[in-house]
Amino acid sequence: MKRIAIDMDEVIADAMSKYLRLYNEGFQEQLTAADLHGVKLRALRPERSDDIHEIFMTNDFFRDLEVMPHSQEVIRELSESYEIFITTAAMEVPTSFNAKYAWLKEHFPFLSDMNFVFCGDKSIIRADYLIDDNAKHFERFEGQGLLFTSPHNILETGYVRVNNWLEVRDFFAKALNM
Repeated sequence: MKRIAIDMDEVIADAMSKYLRLYNEGFQEQLTAADLHGVKLRALRPERSDDIHEIFMTNDFFRDLEVMPHSQEVIRELSESYEIFITTAAMEVPTSFNAKYAWLKEHFPFLSDMNFVFCGDKSIIRADYLIDDNAKHFERFEGQGLLFTSPHNILETGYVRVNNWLEVRDFFAKALNM
């Protein structure tokens, strides 16, 4: 059975909406996802880089994120034909483990928690596919990377891109028929 590794933030969990809301509340701005077209917030506001990083560092930031549309149903379908692993670079925010684990258990109870991988460098993941919003994780990954569209990666080229979970479903439906 082939294996799919799936990133959490901005792929199955909508971290961007909460991130922007908290940033805008904290700094009295009105930034939208469109303002992050091709750039991360820390690059857009480098003078606030440390403060921006602190937004993520709370113990519960990741606990109440919205689920990306259709991710639950598509991942459930894919789990019938593929091994599914959720692979999150949690070491970038070490305080996130408990909140991310609880979020995954709540929203993806059909996946075994033995298939949750909390890591840093995703090149250690042995999978046939990696769905991620950060192209850096494809650099040393040995399988097929699928770049999940997010405002910050919209200018990235050279990768197979999926814009939403319905496109992920279509990609794997074609892969199964090959």
